[in-house]
Amino acid sequence: ILEYINSGDLVVLNKTRVIPARLFGRRRTGGKVEIFILRKLKEGIYEVLAGPGRKAPVGEVITFDEGLRCEILGKDPVYGTRIARFSAEGGDVEEKIERIGRIPLPPYIRRDPEEIDRERYQTVYAEEKGAVAAPTAGLHFTEEILKQIEEKGARLGYIVLHAGLGTFRPVKVEDIEKHRMEPEYFRVPEKTAELVNDTKKRGGKVLCVGTTVIRSLESVADEQGMVIPFEGETNLYIYPPYRFKVCDMILTNFHLPKSTLLILVSAFAGRGLVLEAYEEAIKERYRFYSYGDAMLII
Repeated sequence: ILEYINSGDLVVLNKTRVIPARLFGRRRTGGKVEIFILRKLKEGIYEVLAGPGRKAPVGEVITFDEGLRCEILGKDPVYGTRIARFSAEGGDVEEKIERIGRIPLPPYIRRDPEEIDRERYQTVYAEEKGAVAAPTAGLHFTEEILKQIEEKGARLGYIVLHAGLGTFRPVKVEDIEKHRMEPEYFRVPEKTAELVNDTKKRGGKVLCVGTTVIRSLESVADEQGMVIPFEGETNLYIYPPYRFKVCDMILTNFHLPKSTLLILVSAFAGRGLVLEAYEEAIKERYRFYSYGDAMLII
């Protein structure tokens, strides 16, 4: 990748950290239930998925190991997500979730999570807890590669977007324009905004590492490609035709069919070129998805 990064360019990465979002507990009747944490709404209150769903009606109390429990407060009639209040006996809720929860590996990885996944399914620069999936394009970077990028005279910038249901819910409508994404928390720090704007003014290129970086920067950009610092939520859904205002190059993995991720990549590179790239990847037996290979689009 160093061959395609020049002095004066900017590489932007997502420093989110994956939380052990899968919790296995029991109802008051003793029946088993899985709670999948999607995002923290406020102290002690989380948006979650419950499976099987019929086992987690409003009012149900679910108990986990180490004195952790949650009460189902409400249900979204459209998406089926729940609002749950967590509490813990003799300890902090987040600390207990961190200890007893499992890392949520994608469903196409057909094995149980292992202890090593707690680190392997994180980027080397992961800092801020909150994602239920890793920004997988970033998994290809090592400390040494990041150092070499800076030695070439390019700079590194960081954003945070906690990938949740919005990123990974498949597109089920025939007309892709009618799909709607759930909002996800993101933050573009002032320093990163300054780096992007300075790079643009000097004629450098902005390399976005992953679709979460693209959506974060495009969410806060004006028509000239200048970005502002921001903290909040975005449900920006990018589909063709779309004029990218910030991103000049993309590093991204190979995505699932009918995903918003694949649609975004097609908006950037064009459907024909993306199909060609995927055909080549299949022919050469590249690995797809989270623990797979990546492609650089310039």
